[in-house]
Amino acid sequence: MARTKDFDEDEVLSKAMNLFWLKGYNGTSMQDLVDGLGISRSSLYDTYGDKHALFLKALENYRELNLERLTKIDREAGSAKEAIRGVLEHTIKELVKDKDHKGCFLVNAAVEMAPHDKEVNGMLCQNDRQMEEYFYETIKKGQERGEITNTQDARLLAQFIINGIKGIRVTAKSVADKKVFKEIINLTMSVLG
Repeated sequence: MARTKDFDEDEVLSKAMNLFWLKGYNGTSMQDLVDGLGISRSSLYDTYGDKHALFLKALENYRELNLERLTKIDREAGSAKEAIRGVLEHTIKELVKDKDHKGCFLVNAAVEMAPHDKEVNGMLCQNDRQMEEYFYETIKKGQERGEITNTQDARLLAQFIINGIKGIRVTAKSVADKKVFKEIINLTMSVLG
């Protein structure tokens, strides 16, 4: 007869995500996970597999949370430009309020793991494609409505915005001056016309 788990798997996954996000994959030991998650080593292995499998699940969890926020911002926006500005402002708000200066878990994973981990690289590439497609479709709609310039290719503008967001997320690891980020948002929005 299988034992019932005496912990909430989603809560433990959230704790793992935050631990990996703060310390990175290589900086997080199995003992850190056991101590930080509050479950036994055997429960960790039985439920999530090894450290790498748990890292992938934590990274996917973070990615899904970001996509949910993106969807919410998009749904509440009145225009394409409002949606894009909303995503940029939300990104900065989350980064500035983070006292640990963790940056973005996805960007951190890209720097630490993507060059030598095919699974992490694949997940990050999939995320980039989804984000690019979101911004491309949003920009295309804005161009059709005349609120975004047609002088620039929508795909290139989408890639520009994604690159800008990644840059903001890296910068936020050492800079917390909201004014700097507001100026970056304003410049980014000016490129859209």
